[in-house]
Amino acid sequence: MASFLPLLILAALIVLLAYIGFQQIYLYANELADRGRRKMEKKNVTFTKDGMKVGVKQRSTEDYADKTQSYLVKAWGLTSFPAYKSRLGWNKETEQSKKT
Repeated sequence: MASFLPLLILAALIVLLAYIGFQQIYLYANELADRGRRKMEKKNVTFTKDGMKVGVKQRSTEDYADKTQSYLVKAWGLTSFPAYKSRLGWNKETEQSKKT
């Protein structure tokens, strides 16, 4: 029986250290997950049981239309149509400048 006592103490010590190590790793993993969740919630991303939901900032219809229109106007202004002649007279300045 005396020869098994150091072996039992060693086994108990290993089990105790393994339990403490597992517990610390488990706590750290949960803390890391919570920290990540909070950081993602700041960016309007939430995790639920159903999956991930991404929140979109509300934008009024008028703001959306203004932004879209400004991009269209910029795109139109940056294009050139060499063979285009407006029937409404919009290109009169460029046509007159080309004739002179």
